[in-house]
Amino acid sequence: MSDRPPLLRDIELAFVRIHILHHAAEHPIYGLWMRDELAEHGYDISVGTLYPILHQLEDDGYLVSREQLGGGRRRRYYEATDAGQRLLGRIQVRLRELTTETLPQPSGDGA
Repeated sequence: MSDRPPLLRDIELAFVRIHILHHAAEHPIYGLWMRDELAEHGYDISVGTLYPILHQLEDDGYLVSREQLGGGRRRRYYEATDAGQRLLGRIQVRLRELTTETLPQPSGDGA
């Protein structure tokens, strides 16, 4: 992500945070799984960028983590807190408004 213009990088990092909140609200996630999930959406994010984001979201009270054995190894799993789920709901409202306003609407003429 470092070879992009600064504004695009900032926007993409905001999208990364939204992805994290979304998935952590659905089920517990861990860092490497999240990195792979983001890669499926075209985000090339290093663990050196991802883990500080996870830690910041936890420090801010939007995620909570716990260590657990998974796949024969200890992993730190993250889940959205109630505050994280409320924030995600607010973001979803804003995303809906933004996409309605900025994305082309179907013309309805079948073309």
